[in-house]
Amino acid sequence: MKKIGAFLMFWYDFIVGDDWLAAVGVVIGLGATAALVHAGVNAWWLLPVWVAVVFALSIRRAVAKAG
Repeated sequence: MKKIGAFLMFWYDFIVGDDWLAAVGVVIGLGATAALVHAGVNAWWLLPVWVAVVFALSIRRAVAKAG
């Protein structure tokens, strides 16, 4: 049971890391892209743009918190 818990904690730490808001933002971007593609929209471009925005906001929050 300990090994399963350690395995799950590894994946949580790997995916979420220090910024859970960034992880949630990426999941929202994936969902939005999938929904648009399902609706027939050519939305391949949305996810890279969304991730760049989430990354920029994450860095902005980290800098504001540090300074």
